Amino acid sequence: MGRAVSSVVGVILLISLVVVGAGTMSLALATEPPDPAPVSSFELAVDADTDELSITHRGGESIDLTEATIRITIDGKRVTHQPPVPFFAARGFESGPGGPFNSASDNTWRPGETGTLELASTNSPALTPDSIVTVRIITDGTEIARLSTSG
Repeated sequence: MGRAVSSVVGVILLISLVVVGAGTMSLALATEPPDPAPVSSFELAVDADTDELSITHRGGESIDLTEATIRITIDGKRVTHQPPVPFFAARGFESGPGGPFNSASDNTWRPGETGTLELASTNSPALTPDSIVTVRIITDGTEIARLSTSG
């Protein structure tokens, strides 16, 4: 009698494993993978005399700025106010950013285009000629570029 019970329990366990495995596989196959982040290259230039940052899209895929975030640090400290690209007037920045960062643009940052913005005196830390400026470009929650240069 003990052997018959063991066989039945073994068969039930095997069937359960097959059902769970099949369910897991169908769930994995039914879930779409997220779109990959755009592959692009950028160049950062900083002018401490004018407090201007210029980021040039050097090549790769175009970036939808409505899905992008730009984060700026100076000497490892996050600036108080971050740019809400695209924008025209924003706290911590002089009005009228250039290129695709301006809200009057079509919100697409294409290769060859340069976006510029100017830090306002109300933003801190201040930009100095010996500052190390780092800009992170994030799209759809994925960092696609980290650029650093001195002021």
